[in-house]
Amino acid sequence: MTPEEIASVREDLEAFAAELFDGFFRADQRRWGQAYVRGLLLRAAQVGGTDGRSAE
Repeated sequence: MTPEEIASVREDLEAFAAELFDGFFRADQRRWGQAYVRGLLLRAAQVGGTDGRSAE
C-alpha cells in the first residue's frame, strides 16, 4: 500500500479497531489492541498480501 492508500483507510481502520476492542475494560488494552491490528495490516501491505507468506 502506498502512504496515500493507508491515509485513505485510516479512519475506517481506527473505527473498526475501536469497535473490536470496545469491550476491553482498560484503556491501555484497547490502545495496544488497536496498535496490534494496525501492525498486522501494515505488515500485510508491505508483504503484498494477506496470505501469511513472508517476503523474505
